[in-house]
Amino acid sequence: MTSVTDKPRRGRPPKVPRPQGDTRAALIRSGTEVLTEQGFSGAGIDSILRRVGVPKGSFYYYFDSKEAFGHAILAHYGAYFAHKLDCHLGNTTLAPLRRIEAFVADARAGMARHGYRRGCLVGNLGQEVGRLPESYRDRLQSILADWQQRLARCLEEARASGELAPAADCQRLAEAFWIGWEGAVMRARLEADARPLDVFITTYMEGLPR
Repeated sequence: MTSVTDKPRRGRPPKVPRPQGDTRAALIRSGTEVLTEQGFSGAGIDSILRRVGVPKGSFYYYFDSKEAFGHAILAHYGAYFAHKLDCHLGNTTLAPLRRIEAFVADARAGMARHGYRRGCLVGNLGQEVGRLPESYRDRLQSILADWQQRLARCLEEARASGELAPAADCQRLAEAFWIGWEGAVMRARLEADARPLDVFITTYMEGLPR
């Protein structure tokens, strides 16, 4: 991703009363909202710019291309979600397996709050990866691998505390969680209901080796 200070920008500076960094951050936040609802292919730059109040000609002042914009959004979303995971999975006031359930409960509430219009940005883009620039494939896999490692560490704590069997393969269990979770999120959006999330977490927890 190219910083706005790396080289002279294409496009014209925006006529908005906010610092450059604030405008760029606002575009990324707006883009995140749109892409979690519409995906990359369905997202229009015009609607994102209107939300922020930035003229169309100013877009390339901040980003070299829609592809670069998408990478900036993914970096933002990946960091945001990693922080959310750390807040839940690192919460030592709860037993490790309860932390996983707390994360799911929080995500469940978030989907309901947005009327099931928003899913997981990484899951959304993963479903259309064949139509995206090839550079997105590695970025998406890297984000999922990062989330998987965070969950694996929590599962390793569960194994060390006796919540899981000593022979539990925490890496495999973490991978299985994310494979199932992304599918559950997609199904919850389809049904506009939390039922798939509940089915997933109940089945996953029941299947853990104890």
